[in-house]
Amino acid sequence: MAILSTKHFVLLALFVYFNPLTFAAPVVISGYAPTPATCPSTPLVRTASGTSSSESAYVAARKSVAAAALGNWLKKVDSSFQTSNLPTVALTTSGGGLRSLLTGAGVIQALDSRDSNVGTSGLYQGLTYEAGLSGGAWLLSSLAGNNYPTISSLQNNLWTTAFAQSLLAPNGPLAGPAYAQISADISAKSAAGFQPTLVDPYGRLLSYQLLYGPDGGVTTDLSTVSTLSNFTSHNVPYPVITALNVQTASGVCLPPANAVIYEFSPYEFGSFDNGVNAFTQTKYLGTSLSNGQPTKSTCEVNYDNLGFILGTSSDVFNALCTTFPAVASMPGLIGTLAGLISQTHALTFMDEYALYPNPFYQYAPSSLVSAQKTLSLVDGGESHQNNPLFPFLQPSRAIDVILVNDNSADTSANFPDGSEIYQTYQQAQLAGLTRMPVIPPSSVFLAQGYTIRPTFFGCNDNGKITIVYLPNHNYTFPSGQSTSKLQYSPAETDGMIKNGGQVATYGGNATFAKCLACVVVKKSGTALPADCAQCFMDFCYN
Repeated sequence: MAILSTKHFVLLALFVYFNPLTFAAPVVISGYAPTPATCPSTPLVRTASGTSSSESAYVAARKSVAAAALGNWLKKVDSSFQTSNLPTVALTTSGGGLRSLLTGAGVIQALDSRDSNVGTSGLYQGLTYEAGLSGGAWLLSSLAGNNYPTISSLQNNLWTTAFAQSLLAPNGPLAGPAYAQISADISAKSAAGFQPTLVDPYGRLLSYQLLYGPDGGVTTDLSTVSTLSNFTSHNVPYPVITALNVQTASGVCLPPANAVIYEFSPYEFGSFDNGVNAFTQTKYLGTSLSNGQPTKSTCEVNYDNLGFILGTSSDVFNALCTTFPAVASMPGLIGTLAGLISQTHALTFMDEYALYPNPFYQYAPSSLVSAQKTLSLVDGGESHQNNPLFPFLQPSRAIDVILVNDNSADTSANFPDGSEIYQTYQQAQLAGLTRMPVIPPSSVFLAQGYTIRPTFFGCNDNGKITIVYLPNHNYTFPSGQSTSKLQYSPAETDGMIKNGGQVATYGGNATFAKCLACVVVKKSGTALPADCAQCFMDFCYN
């Protein structure tokens, strides 16, 4: 059964609300189009038998840096903590549009010793992995694509103005020149032989708000993150963005509950899921492949434009599930986006999806998609798994603790109710990913107050990952903002980020940093301070 949450229909309603923009024909040059390049000497496709050699090498080096930082944080919290054999820690940020971006930004700020001075400050430096989907992917992309500045820096120098004058509201003061440039970008991609869809101009518009550089950071590809100084110095967690597969060739519009979860990282794109079970090099996305081999004398680069990928992870246009004559005549942003791509081809149902030349075409291990020449990807949360946990449940990554910042809009007040992470738990069991701890249904979350305070899952089972659940809650600001809200005043942006800091610290609770440290160290099996016992009583499920 396909699942699509209310947030996606609300977001589409907003896209229809804004007045469309009329723009002049562009006279500018684009850097958006994929371009031919020499193919690499290494294989372009591999079976998903574990992580890639590139990721493994990065993580090994990162783990050394992270362990030292994690040890420093633990000693700051309590000098009696032992810091040998420390666990591998990850962070995920859910979908939820700008609500999730801003709340997640506050969480990271409260964990980042460069940007805050609270009990949790320094834990971000101890992370080995980080993942985001949809609004969480916007946040992760803005960090990674800009070489991991502080949240304060992004807020002051980019987000405050960008979110107040959102280009997703096409009548804003900056819209004209941007839309003209984006029109050129779309035409350039088409001229290079690749069909643009609604996701292309959508991702370009988002990039203007999230990335530095001319034309909304148009030259920033996901693979180029691996060349940035904080990445090459192993100073930052390994980033992963997720999206879902839709079997459009079978005539369906929406992903099922067990949809294939694709992951994008600086080195690879693909999935561990049955039916795909393969990865390709991110840098060469867009290359025509058959059975893992190029079908032409050259490969393609620049298809992994970071704006296109973050747009892919937040693509909800498939909720329209309709033919395009009706869509193109809609007022508002959807009509404007449709107008941009209609310059290049007659619109079809497929324009609702992010389209990728299938790197697993005719590749036998990828039985589910091997007959398809194109992959159709959508928002990573459409299967009601709004927290990007699946990549971190893989045994080959050996992650011990995951901080899960859930900013979903499951309730009428736009707060999480635990149903998203429970859905992931159910699907993990079906997929044989047994390291996820027991997660109760949303009725338990609501009854026990787990939706308004941190909860630790998997505390007492060393064979399971420990999940630190950090739900959005309105501590100091009305943070249950609609997913459809795509413009925030400077005061709202500031208030949301500050409230996110409260999410990370349990409202500034004096003992929470100690309890967080206790549950992290517990996975190492070393002796713990005596007062950790009370922490586990207070925060551990079962």
